[in-house]
Amino acid sequence: MPVKIRLQRHGKKGKPYYWIVAADARSKRDGKYLEKLGAYNPNTNPATVELNVDGAVQWLQNGAQPTDTAKTLLSYKGAMLKNHLVGGVRKGALTEEQAEAKFTAWLEEKEAKIQAKADGLSTAEAKAKADALAAEKAVNEARIAAAAPAPVEEEVAEDTAAADASNEEE
Repeated sequence: MPVKIRLQRHGKKGKPYYWIVAADARSKRDGKYLEKLGAYNPNTNPATVELNVDGAVQWLQNGAQPTDTAKTLLSYKGAMLKNHLVGGVRKGALTEEQAEAKFTAWLEEKEAKIQAKADGLSTAEAKAKADALAAEKAVNEARIAAAAPAPVEEEVAEDTAAADASNEEE
């Protein structure tokens, strides 16, 4: 029985949410699956991927073939790297400790990149909000300035009339 690691669509129209599953290649897209390995939410920024890495590696070791999108997600979370390292341990090129050290170092680096992207997005969002606030203040000041000269001109006219009246009295 050929097994595929693929995405199973959930969510509503226009708001997709996917489960990452190991399923028989002959089953329907949203049909019966053998094991749920994780979830993928592309609606968030950055996209949220939850994955049981050990379960995915176990399926890959047993011969499951990931689809293109699933392979991208497995690579993103490190399952493909861990599968590669497990193969190296099996062949004797690495020890178990070396493979685990490489994997944890890769995970820390990946988390730092994801955190940097999230921080960059939040700073960009804060900058955009500050720019919008400054633009709104400028518009409000322009409105106030446009409304203010009309009463000032009336006061100037009254002051001139008062000054003319006092000049006539003298």
